[in-house]
Amino acid sequence: MSDEIQILMAEDHPVYRDGLRQFILADPAMKIVAETGNGSEAWRLVRELDPDVAVLDLDMPGMSGLDIARARRQERLTFEIVFLTMYREEDMLNEAIELGAKGYVLKESAATDILQGIRTVAAGQHYVSSALSGFLVKRASFATDLRAGDSGLASLTPAERRILKLIASDKTSKEIAEALGVSPRTVENHRTNMSAKLGLQGSHSLLKFAFENRSRL
Repeated sequence: MSDEIQILMAEDHPVYRDGLRQFILADPAMKIVAETGNGSEAWRLVRELDPDVAVLDLDMPGMSGLDIARARRQERLTFEIVFLTMYREEDMLNEAIELGAKGYVLKESAATDILQGIRTVAAGQHYVSSALSGFLVKRASFATDLRAGDSGLASLTPAERRILKLIASDKTSKEIAEALGVSPRTVENHRTNMSAKLGLQGSHSLLKFAFENRSRL
């Protein structure tokens, strides 16, 4: 990486992007090499310019920020990602981290967080807006429990464990229902009960849990 942090900025609201640009360019250690309001254009630019950090809005026309993160992982590109978002949902943060993004900055706090976030991520570390730090603590605690073997699997019934094993195979509720000879509604009820027993929230959390525990199912 050069002395300056090379940044691509993708944000589809022009006024917000203008303000963000001023904050970033106020730091002499940072340089914006390109900017756009379109996700597909952002993907083209990061592949062409290979910046150090891509500052990406989660919601953009063309490709979303998460789409770009998935494509980055698939092509094994090395630029780091700082997401800009209005979302405070835990499962959205978890998905961003699982896709390899190291930065997650709330738009409402971007004025105070964005420069530190870029610096931290460019150095290979994670940065999340302080308003969301509780989610990181919960995530770390959950990972510790998994390593200790306290995953909550013992609380599940045999039927729930069979369904969880199929979830770990990336089966949909309809496919699971067909495999077990039950209705999709029954599978959804089991999903809800398992999530409650395991203390999971968010649409992706049970799938993540199943993947992480599939060797024990």
